[in-house]
Amino acid sequence: MQHFHVWKWSSLKRWGLVVIAALFCAIFLVVERDSAFSVFSTDKGPRALISSGEKGKDVSLTFNISWGQQQVYPILDTLKKHGVKATFFVNGEWAERHPEILKAITEDGHELGMMGYRYKSYLKQDITQVKKDLLYARTVFGKLGYDELSLLRTPNGHVNNEVITMASKLGYQVVQWSVNPKDWDNPGTQVIVDHVMKETSGGDIILMHASDSVKQTNKALGTILPGIKQKGFHFVTISELISKAETESSPIN
Repeated sequence: MQHFHVWKWSSLKRWGLVVIAALFCAIFLVVERDSAFSVFSTDKGPRALISSGEKGKDVSLTFNISWGQQQVYPILDTLKKHGVKATFFVNGEWAERHPEILKAITEDGHELGMMGYRYKSYLKQDITQVKKDLLYARTVFGKLGYDELSLLRTPNGHVNNEVITMASKLGYQVVQWSVNPKDWDNPGTQVIVDHVMKETSGGDIILMHASDSVKQTNKALGTILPGIKQKGFHFVTISELISKAETESSPIN
């Protein structure tokens, strides 16, 4: 009987360690997928924009689109209704399939940025492959009539010094964000609204999405856009934010 108890306790300990390891791996993958990495900034080197260093009244609303076409049109209508100009980041592979949406975005006066060609983490590719992706994306957008794009948001927001330096050499400003309601996860319309209204302050860059995965974003915008204005803030594009203020960023760990 004593031997049975010893064997059972050893088994429990072994399985307990397995469960803990599995949970740790799962948490790591989620954090890696969803977090906005800290970005490098020095007085001499390239940097990525997280927010404005000026705590004024300007904020930037940005949208990522990597697939689908159903959600973007209602979002464009809502932006037009409230007189808000935003910056849209799209990848080249998606842009090739939806040139009519790019036209609708720019004709409404919104700013266009890119997310490379393929929506694949730049941290999971060799830097030479990252360069090829950026150069091919430039060619694709050029053929579509957008040959002067200078704003880059990397897939998943994954960046490091090497990626930022490469992008800078190619003439791109890497753009991150400071407010992320994770609308892609559809946490609830009110959750999205509450997060943006609570966390947004002057100089912030708000990350939202216009891919077909979002089901609550447009409804949330109906409350967020007038709400942010009522707090005394003004919506500007990323280029306007850059031109008005110094960038604020933090060292990569």
